[in-house]
Amino acid sequence: MEARKSIVILDFGGQYAHLIASRVRRQGVFSQIMDADTPISALQDAAGIILSGGPQSVNDSDSPQADPAIFDLGIPVLGICYGLQWMTQALGGEVSQGKTKEYGHTEIALVGDGGALFTDVSASNLTVWMSHGDEASRLPEGFELIATSDACTNSAFADAERHFYAVQFHPEVTHTQFGNQILLNFVAQCDASPWSMESYSKQVAEEVKNEVGDRNVFMLVSGGVDSSVAFVLLNQVLGTDRVQGLLVDTGMMRKDEITYILEEFEKIGITNLRVEYASEEFFSNLKEVYEPEEKRASIGNTFLDVQKRVSEETNLSGDGWMLGQGTIYPDTIETGATKHSDKIKTHHNRVEAIQKMIDKGLVIEPLKDLYKDEVRALGEELGIPHDLVWRHPFPGPGLGVRILCAKEPFIVDDYTPDISVPWSLLPVKSVGVQGDGRTYRHALALHCSMADVGDLATRIPNSDPAISRVLLCTSHSTPQKIVFTPGYCTAKRANLLREADAIVHDQMMEAGLYESIWQFPVVLLPFGNTEGGQSVVLRPIESVDAMTANAVILSDAVLAKMTGRIRSLDGIDMVFLDLTNKPPGTIEWE
Repeated sequence: MEARKSIVILDFGGQYAHLIASRVRRQGVFSQIMDADTPISALQDAAGIILSGGPQSVNDSDSPQADPAIFDLGIPVLGICYGLQWMTQALGGEVSQGKTKEYGHTEIALVGDGGALFTDVSASNLTVWMSHGDEASRLPEGFELIATSDACTNSAFADAERHFYAVQFHPEVTHTQFGNQILLNFVAQCDASPWSMESYSKQVAEEVKNEVGDRNVFMLVSGGVDSSVAFVLLNQVLGTDRVQGLLVDTGMMRKDEITYILEEFEKIGITNLRVEYASEEFFSNLKEVYEPEEKRASIGNTFLDVQKRVSEETNLSGDGWMLGQGTIYPDTIETGATKHSDKIKTHHNRVEAIQKMIDKGLVIEPLKDLYKDEVRALGEELGIPHDLVWRHPFPGPGLGVRILCAKEPFIVDDYTPDISVPWSLLPVKSVGVQGDGRTYRHALALHCSMADVGDLATRIPNSDPAISRVLLCTSHSTPQKIVFTPGYCTAKRANLLREADAIVHDQMMEAGLYESIWQFPVVLLPFGNTEGGQSVVLRPIESVDAMTANAVILSDAVLAKMTGRIRSLDGIDMVFLDLTNKPPGTIEWE
């Protein structure tokens, strides 16, 4: 894809590269992502360039590099985090290890009025999101300091004459105050082509026709927003006679899911959806599978096995067919699909077998360049029922990734956090994203009132290398003796979690919270305070695009009702509320 009139994000491997692109698009201009080492010839007509963050140090011998000739193109350039550091080095400045590693909320102070980058920022001190170990120790010639912090002197600087800007913090992350305004101020200096979902819907329709050609599409439909929108789009572009949908009952779906999905599609005349009941096959393949990545791979491969079997039974296999998927941008970036990015988790639609099919041109993913909010906007435009478009996101592998599996407990000896409230270290680990990389760390449970939590949910993951999540125990005010039960995905555990999930859904609806909460994963943990007992984690979050998220703090009344009803289920001992934002905790636990 050529870079004409777009703002190009050069990706140095940061987990937020796609988030930058999303934020820029919301400013109404076209943006696209390219690898950091994209040849300068492909960037000649770009309207502006943003250098993303990345997990490495610019002082590493193998660190990703761009072509310094971008600074001779005569267009605005913005460096973010690693991008600031690379810009500093490339233009003759110096980068060294900082006095301290900053991760999380940091207060910066503008120097003067901050210049063009901070136009219409109505505060001289603002809280931003930092994630770095190195910093610019000497500015390149021609740059002036425009913002500073206690831990990072050169937090932002600019060469106003050449329209070069550098910020050590992440303006694209919602945790940064005035982040959108800062990006808007940069975008305003770029002569970029306009962009909207309406223009995209026309563009993607043409892309689908060109990519599919005279072939047909066999679409895996999960019932979630992404696959539903992709399925309807393919039907409308290609016609129902060229698309066959397959809804696989894995045994790990939401309560009454099959009936709901069929009824919603029937409302808009889509009946080319076959249901395949395959729960026994999935649970059989998940027997004694404990490792999260292995579990995701098993679920993804079983989907393919079922798809292959059904396609052969119904004569849908062969060269005349492609596999359709509802993959969106965050799926690809968290799987580490860009050249320098760190793998956070492998999504079920990015397992090795599917990746090989993608490489052969056998997979069509019409939403792969979109974020969740953009997918919903497209769904509304396609006429999909509102309730289906605005359902809470649900992972393709279903409850399978919300059932934590472990053969033995994860124990940390002699661990004592520096906090004054009662606590317990849970004997499981979950995935997180910290410093543009994947972490796999413990969750710390607090046994106190919500009022006593204070800033612990933010401070602990940012300062304690053993912890990626902080929870509030809503069922017990004092630490309990934890009894661990080895467990993998079984029909019994799935049924237990399905009932807990249904309770949460009912309570959200009763309290009028469904529209204000973006997603509410419910997680099952393999321990309790009795033999064979299990625990449940409530994970309500608010987000726009899943790249960042804030934990939702439920009222005491709602928490008490949810906790009481869930604990009434046979087999549930303890209940926790996840207080962790993303980053550092991912939305899902696996």
